[in-house]
Amino acid sequence: MTELTNKSALELAAGLKSGEFSSVEVTQSHLDRISATDDDFNSFITVTDELALETAKAVDAKRSAGEDLHALAGVPVALKDLVVTEGVATTAGSKMLENWVPPYESTVHNKVKAAGLPVLGKTNLDEFAMGSTTEHSAFGNTRNPWNLEHVPGGSSGGAAAALAGFQAPLSVGTDTGGSVRQPAAFTGTVGVKPTYGSISRFGIIAMASSLDQVGPMGRNVADAAALHELLAGHDPLDSTSLPDEVGGFLKAAQTSDLKGKKLGVIKQLAGEGYQDGVRTAFTAALETAAAAGAEIVEVDCPSISYALDAYYLIMPSEVSSNLARYDGMRYGLRVEPESGPVTAETVMSATRAAGFGDEVKRRIILGTYALSAGYYDAYYGSAQKIRTLVQNDFAKAFAACDVLVSPTTPTTALKFGAEKAADPMALYLGDVATIPANLAGIPGLSLPAGLADGLPVGFQILAPAREDIKLYEVAGPLEAALESAGGRVLDTLAEGLNAK
Repeated sequence: MTELTNKSALELAAGLKSGEFSSVEVTQSHLDRISATDDDFNSFITVTDELALETAKAVDAKRSAGEDLHALAGVPVALKDLVVTEGVATTAGSKMLENWVPPYESTVHNKVKAAGLPVLGKTNLDEFAMGSTTEHSAFGNTRNPWNLEHVPGGSSGGAAAALAGFQAPLSVGTDTGGSVRQPAAFTGTVGVKPTYGSISRFGIIAMASSLDQVGPMGRNVADAAALHELLAGHDPLDSTSLPDEVGGFLKAAQTSDLKGKKLGVIKQLAGEGYQDGVRTAFTAALETAAAAGAEIVEVDCPSISYALDAYYLIMPSEVSSNLARYDGMRYGLRVEPESGPVTAETVMSATRAAGFGDEVKRRIILGTYALSAGYYDAYYGSAQKIRTLVQNDFAKAFAACDVLVSPTTPTTALKFGAEKAADPMALYLGDVATIPANLAGIPGLSLPAGLADGLPVGFQILAPAREDIKLYEVAGPLEAALESAGGRVLDTLAEGLNAK
């Protein structure tokens, strides 16, 4: 690693503003890091080096001319390959879109370009964001920089690995049931799932439309807050976009303290089924928060016990609907049958058989069954009722505390080929702590809480809908207190990577 790749996004922004170094130098340093390490990590599907350097040169020229620039102008970013980028391949990690070059632009990418952030490339993910390990990509497994024998989480595993591997200072992921927070926990980084509708989903390839949310990712809370401010805001192109004013996240992360803050420990997300090291790190983090002035209380959210079941009916039902567009005729992959007549039905069948992986097929079949005549009310309808109960439980809990907290995941990063990693049901159970936020549409954040057996543990913070700033009012000072007590988690990784 170099001095530039080791800096945080805000440190880079400050150095660019002062003229200590140029955006071209910063961008080239990260591109060199990707070139040197991505055979090991496989964080990226596509590296856009020429476009990134063009943006960097343009930012340097504007800065030299004295133009007003965004605070993050010139700081590189990586985008999950679910974010549509005009003129640059967007694959969703699937053979179905392997050669698809979009003719239009996502709002997220438009905002990134307008602010002058060089895009280093498109990061790897579980196919169509369906998975918890980034093993379900058509472009190979992404490996965890902490230990290459372990998964980086998913589906935003490439985005998280790029941060932990010091390949990028900022990443953009998406979170449908924990797909930003869980890989952040597995890699010792910070991942944020904003309030549903607060960041535009226009141009984000849909998995489950009522659950999907773009999420900023960084190596610390302040960096994630700065990126969140850039991405958030109303978008008339997205019918689910909230009209709310956004901002103040970075200031909250840098100036707040924990005195008087009430943290509610969710009873249903702190007990049985959690790895001993995860429980130990979480308890230690709570003690650190209490020592810094926070009040710790236990809250009861009984409906959360049913959230996982409800999610795995709602999500595949929406997957079945959203992925119906991949029929071999409109765009993307087209495969004709090897024998027999060539009809719309046979082309669709051959295309979907060749283009979709096993996990995607599994969820399409499950969702189609849940939506079928005779089963809709029993499955999908009942799951939506549970969703309402979860929302009501959260509303009651937030009346008694400022934020809710839990371990982000029951375990640390799994090994490739481990029993749980090979068992779909076991992987689904690993989402138990993150899924409720997506069902309720509330914001959540994961930050590092320490290590267990040499791997990071995530600490999850949840806030009321449309009150994302509360995440940063707690996460910022908690991060500072944890680092003061035990050091920065990623420093341990940086020392190991530098030693290689």
